[in-house]
Amino acid sequence: MDKSNVYRELIHRVLTEYRDLESSSDESDIEAVLLMDDEQGHYILLRSGWEDTDRIQRMVIHVRLKNNKIWIEEDGTEEGVSTDFLQAGVPREDIVLAFHPRHLRQYTEFAIA
Repeated sequence: MDKSNVYRELIHRVLTEYRDLESSSDESDIEAVLLMDDEQGHYILLRSGWEDTDRIQRMVIHVRLKNNKIWIEEDGTEEGVSTDFLQAGVPREDIVLAFHPRHLRQYTEFAIA
């Protein structure tokens, strides 16, 4: 199996676990929504719903596959979704912290692009 398929399956598994964690909270009017677009390589976890009279619509995680690497576009998790990918065996050079500007990525332990 090629790397992009392995990473796609891993992203599915990791984001599904986060969705299940988000769904188990007591906030019954706020739903965890997982959007997976394998064709375009975008994977998004949202929190959506109502908290009292306030509308909640927040992106928790946005990951995409680009050039056989995992690009983390948004990460609202406590420890960082990159930790999950590293623990699953993804090398640091295959993870891009895209939420950092390109000129600052060189100071991270991850890929620049």
